[in-house]
Amino acid sequence: MKKKGFLSILLATAMLGSMVAAVPAAAADEEQTLTVWCWDPNFNIYAMQQAEKIYQEDHPDFKLDIQENVYSDIETKLITAATSGDYSTLPDIFLMQDYSYHKDVTSFPDVFTELTESGIDFTQFSAGKLADSTVDGKNYGVPFDNGATIMAIRSDIVEEAGLTTDDFKDITWSKFMELAKTVKDKTGTPMLTTSGGSELVLEMLQSAGASPIVDGEVKIADNEVLKQAVEVYAQLVNEGYMTEYTDWDQYIASMNNGDAAGVINGCWIMSSVQAAEDQAGKWAVVNMPALDDVDGATNYANCGGASWAVSSNCKNPELAYDFIKSTFGGSVELYDDLLVNAGAIASYLPAAESDVYQEASDFYGGQKVYADIVDFASKVPAFDCGAYYSDVRSALTDVITNVVQNGADVADELQTAQDTVEFNIEG
Repeated sequence: MKKKGFLSILLATAMLGSMVAAVPAAAADEEQTLTVWCWDPNFNIYAMQQAEKIYQEDHPDFKLDIQENVYSDIETKLITAATSGDYSTLPDIFLMQDYSYHKDVTSFPDVFTELTESGIDFTQFSAGKLADSTVDGKNYGVPFDNGATIMAIRSDIVEEAGLTTDDFKDITWSKFMELAKTVKDKTGTPMLTTSGGSELVLEMLQSAGASPIVDGEVKIADNEVLKQAVEVYAQLVNEGYMTEYTDWDQYIASMNNGDAAGVINGCWIMSSVQAAEDQAGKWAVVNMPALDDVDGATNYANCGGASWAVSSNCKNPELAYDFIKSTFGGSVELYDDLLVNAGAIASYLPAAESDVYQEASDFYGGQKVYADIVDFASKVPAFDCGAYYSDVRSALTDVITNVVQNGADVADELQTAQDTVEFNIEG
């Protein structure tokens, strides 16, 4: 009996020990996993997947739970968490559009974890990009992609019209209209495709060194540069040189299947352009047109771009800091991969020194496209709407819709937009 009793005790002790051991193992596994919200499988999600692989080289137990969310859904979830006071629904890391940082950090500070003292070296990022996610001198985002504006052109389509992609370099919008008319008349193809909204108008505005917000005051009405930008946009659509798509998938498809000869957008659009692998060698990249007769107007602007934020719900902030510092804030290898395979142009300065940036691209006909885009980015005029970017963008989208679809007067619509933004700010 004593022997059986002793064996029973040993068995029970062993079982208890295995159960105790299992709990820390499961907990440890959970502690090495970070949840991430981001969008676009070809770009942002791909970037996170590559970052995970690189970090796993020295941290084999590390895992990411990457959850695809379109950006509007991320914004909605952030606002819902903030207004309810329940931050438990938030992931560890999320991607946020740069233009949202100032407003969201000011309005919903408890959503974010401040990163200033996280150990990430923010001096290694371009100053202009870093400013988007820096609020009151504190860092709330780790810069990711470069948003320098490009005009990507189907060289085969413009050559069918008797033109070359070089004809589109360093030109004004009036010259662009002439070239677009030639392409449309000879090939039946619109020169541009767009997803609508006010992004292109804002790029035109920035390229001319102008802004809808000056010293904190709204400058939309009586803004002659903005008026010209809206008029150019309306002309593009009304004369059939640019086709608008309200559905993003249709917009991407239009450039992939030849329904348009080109697109103007942030350089991140290259990942979608390159999704049509059968079109390798048929694309080129040039700068955007400049507004006519505007002092200081350039052929350079910026559209979009995003930065990684750590939420207040992050279960293991130190792991999140180290992961980001070791990848998006410290790995030239990562950015070399993203440049080639996703078209993501780094805002991490050491990455720009890589030989990869000087390589010719087969997809873009042998052009040293990445070096060109870095050059574009260096020439973008300053532009900062601060906390009111979303309000301005929304109001200008209404302007464009009413002018293009309803033939409304541009000056009247800009005054309405001015009143709307001022009301939102005062409210």
